[in-house]
Parts: sequence; structure tokens; C-alpha cells
Amino acid sequence: MAAPVDVTQFLLNAQNPEASVRTAAEEHLKLFQEQNFPQFVYSLAAEIANNAKPVDARRLAGLVLKNTLDAKEEARKRDMHGRWIALDPTLKQHVRDALASTLHSETPDVRHTAAMVLAKVAAIDLPRKEWPTLIQTLLNNMGAQPPVVGTRQATLEAMGYVCEEMGNIKEEVLTPQEINMILTAVVSAMGPSEPNESRLSATIALCNAIEFAQHNFENDNERNVLMQVVCEGTQSPEIRIRTAAFECLHEIAALYYNKLPAYITQLYNITVKAIKEDQEEVSLQAIEFWSTICDTELDLTEDPDPDEPCHNFIKAAAPHLIPILLELLTKQEEGQEQDDTGWNISMAAGTCLGLAARVVQDSIVPMVMPFIQANISKNAAAEDWRLREAATFAFGLILDGPSPSAFTEYVRQALGFFLQAMKDPHPYVKDTTAWTIGRIFEFVHSVDIEPPIITRDTLPPVIAVLLESLKDEPHIAYRVCCTISALAAGFKGSSGGTSLMSPFFKDCIAALLQCAQRHANYDHAKVQISAFEAINDLVRAASRDTLDIVAQLIQVVLPEIHKTFEMPAASAEARERQAEVQGQLCGVLQVIIQKLSEEEDTKAAVLPYADQIMETLLRIFSARSANVHEEAMLAVGSFTYALGKNFNKYLPQFAPYLSMGLTNYQEWQVCLSTVGVLGDVCRNVEEGILPYCDDIMSLLIQNLGREDVHRTIKPQILSAFGDIALVVADKFEKYLEAVLRVLKQAMHLSVVSAASADPDTVDYNNELRHGIIDAYSGIMQGMGPAKCEQYLRNEVPGVVEFLSSVGTEAEFDEDVCKAAVNLLGDMCSVISGAGGLIRACPKNDWEKLVAFCKEQSSNQDETEW
Repeated sequence: MAAPVDVTQFLLNAQNPEASVRTAAEEHLKLFQEQNFPQFVYSLAAEIANNAKPVDARRLAGLVLKNTLDAKEEARKRDMHGRWIALDPTLKQHVRDALASTLHSETPDVRHTAAMVLAKVAAIDLPRKEWPTLIQTLLNNMGAQPPVVGTRQATLEAMGYVCEEMGNIKEEVLTPQEINMILTAVVSAMGPSEPNESRLSATIALCNAIEFAQHNFENDNERNVLMQVVCEGTQSPEIRIRTAAFECLHEIAALYYNKLPAYITQLYNITVKAIKEDQEEVSLQAIEFWSTICDTELDLTEDPDPDEPCHNFIKAAAPHLIPILLELLTKQEEGQEQDDTGWNISMAAGTCLGLAARVVQDSIVPMVMPFIQANISKNAAAEDWRLREAATFAFGLILDGPSPSAFTEYVRQALGFFLQAMKDPHPYVKDTTAWTIGRIFEFVHSVDIEPPIITRDTLPPVIAVLLESLKDEPHIAYRVCCTISALAAGFKGSSGGTSLMSPFFKDCIAALLQCAQRHANYDHAKVQISAFEAINDLVRAASRDTLDIVAQLIQVVLPEIHKTFEMPAASAEARERQAEVQGQLCGVLQVIIQKLSEEEDTKAAVLPYADQIMETLLRIFSARSANVHEEAMLAVGSFTYALGKNFNKYLPQFAPYLSMGLTNYQEWQVCLSTVGVLGDVCRNVEEGILPYCDDIMSLLIQNLGREDVHRTIKPQILSAFGDIALVVADKFEKYLEAVLRVLKQAMHLSVVSAASADPDTVDYNNELRHGIIDAYSGIMQGMGPAKCEQYLRNEVPGVVEFLSSVGTEAEFDEDVCKAAVNLLGDMCSVISGAGGLIRACPKNDWEKLVAFCKEQSSNQDETEW
């Protein structure tokens, strides 16, 4: 093995403030990585382990090495892991040894970096059983005598990072013995006699390792020890340790809720004391403990588990906890209303209050209303805005808790007051008031709620206030746009061809368009986006008597899209902004076309603009911006439904962009949208898609075979096979061999995945099942009995085995069951004697699906075959 290359100067230059020097060094390192990855990795590891090298170079060497081993994007991560796995075993051991030895470095920054990189290597190696000595090496560091503080701290960090990585891996990697030894080492370092830095690292490590402590939490003595050291940590004089200890507590609450009854009184006392008296960063974590309890009890209430009863901690604590949370609502920060990314004590208290309201439901009203009534009109002193805002915030927060009968009368009385409060002199109060009005519309305004909150008498002042408030400061205008969205959504489903919103529809659209134009500046992009989304919600909820106005909007939106082509696009930021606006406008166009396509007689309103619409969308496609491409593609999908077979005239110009979208799997959302739109095109142009099928089918099959194609796309590709087969009929025969091959592979994967209880796997398997069933169903219905008899008779046993795997589920997905039973019916329709073939199959769990569908009144027709 060649000696490592000296990369010190390049690493230092890569941190040089002079751009040209920095760029040249970065390019050199990149080239080194591409041309000789093994030597690159070895050299970085040697750099970080060499105590004679500059600290800055060693630290950057570690960060670069870490970034060669991990990535957020799953396909890229797999590629990086594959490159490490392929390295020479001797070289990998050198890297491991270098990282482990660097934990002993005298330089804290370098030790810390080595701990992070070590965990990334462990994430690849441990599941493959390729670093069997790692855990023992870390434990030896902890047990060394005399103890070396720096080494112990770095080792604890490494243990924490390793446990965090193991938590991201589905299978069990660490043995119970290793977990016990790690927990023992970590707990031993959490005592008050330990140096603060070691104690902090140990507390963080325990937080990362706690999910592996199921066995320990089942043992009373071990659980008591763990709870004791964590609770002791919450009383540490060091704020960072207290913060980490409370983080550990809410992790314990999430993972071991059923073990908390013995400790809940003590936990209440220490969390409430911290909330009231400690510094904000500690208080935030203490509040998070109760938010976690709320989340857990909500889950247990909505999805009861006989093995894990709800202990009703929140109901017991609420009378004492709610007043504390209400008081914290008054601890706002000036300017907080303009910063959506900020997080502080009043926001954390608000989140907890909203969750608690959902848990205790009607009981929240008498706990909160006295606070609201006492403070919502306070205006005696300059700082009283805090009380008004807190009271308004509290009202909005609890709307999702009580039943309509317990709170609707309060809402009815308060709505007029809130409309007046939109003129409050303090912008924060106005901002929260607009948000609260939106929450009222979201939770207690609907055509199904009687008596309605919004009536013929109350709507005009609501509209007047909202449209006037669109002219307010950007952050308030944003809230008002969201409120208009909620107001419009509440009228969706109005009967009789009209709604109370109809007389105000045109004015609302005009005001929102003006708002969008007024906030076209990049700094106010969020306002413009929310204005467009409000327009979309108005259009979605539009009643029949306003559809002529909806159609006229096409003439408004198309010129607005054309204006975006003149926007400055010299910088990356400017191009991103241009793409964002184009995407929003394409979204509006899509919603308009979709709305007009709901009824046959209103589709005609799109036809006069068809050429302009398609020319505009094609111009956007030609820009090749991924974000816009997706929105424009979705607009095409809606457009095909409005035009039907008339879309054939645009296929020659559109087909290249359809292919472009299918090949753009790196931007997986774009590819996914394109596959969906392909189905729309097929359903509407029918056999008109045939001249383009060879290219399309080739691209679809290639995507199925690529490992770097996002897995979400693949079930949709299978569905697309069914869409194509359905419209090209027996012309699909030329693709059948390749398609049946990939369907067999997909069915095998689905049958194997059926044994998994992992929620993500279950959800994905149901998507995969839908795709497989759609494909077979489309093929059978499209190709007809003669071709199915010829090609598909021998496929019946495999299909039945696949469908039977659906029947083995403990809980059925109703949509999958219905589709599966339909497919059984399709087989019986196109293959002679299929019923006998189906019954002769060794796996007969498909019968459970038929029985399930028979029990569902909505699915009776599906079982008539």
C-alpha cells in the first residue's frame, strides 16, 4: 500500500479567505478524490491522526472524510457506502485505527471531528460485521486507568454518534451485551463527580442510546438507575447538562411512556420548576417533555393499544400546567411575528397548549377562557399588547380541542371582536388575530356545520376586513391570504349551484392578484406564494355561478406567466425566483383548468385558449428548470382532461418534454409527476399515444432497472404500464415479455415485504401492490381474451400467490383489497376457466380479500364475479 499523500497545504488553502486560492485547493481535492479514491481516503485519515499537523488541516481532513462517507440523498449515500465497502481491507483498517487513535488527541476539536467520522465508518461497517473490535475499543478507553479526561469525553461522543447512526438502521446491529456495556459506561460518566465536559457528552450519548434500552427499562433496578442519573442531570449547575438531561427525558417519554407512572410526580415537579425558573434553553426542553406526553396520549387515544393503556397524565396535570403555559404566552419577543424560523418560550408554550387542548378536549374551555376574557381587551399600558396577543393566541390554539357544541358559541361571539382587532395598533396583535380568524375558518366553518358561523349577514364584514388587511405589512398580508384560503375551503361543496361566497368571488380574486403583484419583490416571496395559493383555494371552492369568472382568469394568468420570461435571471438566486413565480402561476393555471374540467359543459371554456396555454407551457419546458417543469407538467395533466382527444394535435411538440421528464430521475419529483401525467395523456388521447410508445416504454423499463431511481417512482411506472396497455390494446403485445418480467420481480419483492411490520415498508408495499395490480388489470382489459389466453394463462398462479400475500395482512388496506378483488374478476373475465385455476393454487388467502370486500357495503359490486 502506497504512503499517504501530504494534503496539508491543500486543506489549509481550502480555508483561505482569498477566493482564487480557496477554489484552486478545493478543485485539487475534488480531482484527487475522483482519480484515486483509496489514496484520498488514506491520506485524509493520516492527516487527522498526525499530531504534528496544523489543527485546522486536521479538522478539515476529518470533515471532508465524513462527507465522503455519508449524504442525505439516499442514492448518493448508497454510492458512497459502496465505494468504502470496495476499498482494500488493509487500507480500511488503517483508516479505522487512525480514527480510533485520534480519540486520544490533546486537541478537543480534532477529537470531536474524529468521533463524528468514526461513527460514519461504523454505520457502514457494523451492519456488515466488519469492525468487530470497535465497541470493545471504546469501552477500553472508558475503563483506562488513570482516566484521561479528553479521551473519555471523545469516546463518549463517539458512543453517542455510533448509537445515533445505529438508530437510523432498521435491523438490530448492536448485541444486547454491547448495549448493556455502552449504557453502563455512559451512566458511569454521568455522575456529579465527573468533569462537566465528560458529563455532558455522556448525557448526550445516553439520549442517543436510550432507544436501545428496552431490556433495561423492563428491569426495575436498571430503570431506576437510568431515571435517577437523568433526573440528577436536570439539577446540574451547568446549563448545557441540564438542557441535555431534559432532552433525554422527553426521549424517554416518547419511547417508554408506559414506564412513567412511578416517576411522573417527580417529573412534574422538576419540569415545572425548570419551566418557571430556569434559563430559556432549559425551559424549552422541559416544555417539550409535556408536548411529547401530549403526542403520545393523542396517539393512544386515536389508535388504542390494549398492551399500552393511556395513563391520562395530561388530564391530571392540566389544571396545574395550563395556567403556567398561559403565563408563558406573554413572554413574546419583539418582532417575533416576522420570523417564522424563530423558536422561543412563548411559541413552545403555545405548541404545548394546542396539543393539550386536543388531549383534554372540552375540559380546556373553562381552563383557558378566563385568561382570554381577562386579557383580550387590555389596553391600559404600552406593554398590554402582550396580554392581548397572548389571549388571542390562546383562543386560536385551543380551537382544535373542544367539540363544536362546547366552543362554537364563544367563536360566534368573538368573531366580530377579532375583525375589529385587525385594526389593533400593535402589528404582533394584528398578525396573531389574522392567524386566529384563519383557525376559526379551518375548524368551525364548513357547509356541514349547523348553525353556520359564516352567514349572509356575517360574511360581508369579514370580506371587507380581510381585503383591506391584504394591504397591511407583508407578514400580516401573508396571514390574511392563509385566512382567505381557509374561508374559501369552508364553502367547498355548497349546493344549489351557488354559495355565499359567489358575490365576493371576483373582488377577492382581484385583491389577491394585486397583493401578489405588490409583493413580487424577492424579500416578500412568501406573501406572493400565499396569495396564489388563496386564489387556488377560491377556484377549487368556486360554485357553478362563478365559473365564467374562473374561465376569464385564464386570460389573466397567461400574460402573467409571459411577464416572468422578462424577469432578471443573471444570478442563481434570480433564476430560482423566476422559476418559483412561474411554478406558482402554472399551479394557478392547473387549478383553473381542473375546475373547468369537472363538468363536460364547462370544458368548452378552455378550448378558445388551448393554443395559448400549450405554447406557454412548452416555452416553460424549454427553460429546463426542474421546479417549473414539475408544475408545468401537472398543468398539462389537467389540460389533457379538458381537451380529451383534441390534445393529439400537441403530442408532437410535447412528446420530447415527456421523455425529458421521464429521464430526469435525479429530480425525482419531476419524474414522478411526469409518470402521472403520462397516465393522464394516455387516458385522454387513447390510441394517439401509440407512435410514441416505443420510446416511452424503453425509458420506463430503464428506470425500473436503475438503482438510483427513487423507489416512489417505480410503483407509478407499473401503473403507467396498465394505462398504456388499456389504450393501445393488443398493440401492447410487443412489450409484454419485458413487462411481465419486471412484474414478476415486483411481485416477488412484494411477497417478501409482506412479512415486515415496519410502517414505511408496509406503506411502500401497498403502493407497489397498487402498481402491480394496475398493470395487470390494464393489460388484461386492454389486450382482450384471445391474447390474455395466449400470454397470461401461465401467469395466474404467480398472480394468485401475490394476491394471497395481501390476504395475510393483519389489517387490510381497503383500496388495495378492492383493487385485488377487481383483478381476480378481470382474470375470470378474460381467461377461460380462470376460476378453477385460481382455486387450484396452493395459496388461498385471496379468499379473505373477497370476504372482506363482501362485508364492506361500498364494495358489494366488486365481488359479483
